[in-house]
Amino acid sequence: MIDRLHPPGQNDAFRTVSLLIVDDDDIDATALRRALHKLKLLNPLYRAKDGLEALEILRNGEIPGPYIILLDINMPRMNGIEFLEVLRADPELTHAIVFVLTTSKSDEDIIAAYREHVAGYLLKQRMDSDFLQVVGLLDHYWKVIELPVKET
Repeated sequence: MIDRLHPPGQNDAFRTVSLLIVDDDDIDATALRRALHKLKLLNPLYRAKDGLEALEILRNGEIPGPYIILLDINMPRMNGIEFLEVLRADPELTHAIVFVLTTSKSDEDIIAAYREHVAGYLLKQRMDSDFLQVVGLLDHYWKVIELPVKET
């Protein structure tokens, strides 16, 4: 059911941040995985192909915290905006850190995403030339900020 794309590193010196890619496009997901490997980022990497699958994975606790979600907007069954609305309404998931990574330049989508408190909105088109810089930005982000860890 869950598509585990990369095993976690074994380093106790820092808290490992898991990444959940929510994107129906296999090519985009593969490009992101390759960029992470190229930068030697060994974070656990998971993938859901739409918002419904992502919610199921998150609600079942299949991804260890802390985690960051990399979310596409244009997906079947449940798109990224619908996913964000459900995520923010769920008391167990509302704390999630989400970056939108999409082809949508629509002002309506950008406003809707920030209304749901995304950490950033990145266009895939701009990532062609600066893809490694964007992935490097994400790497820097999760190394310097404190992410919430769910109490057990």
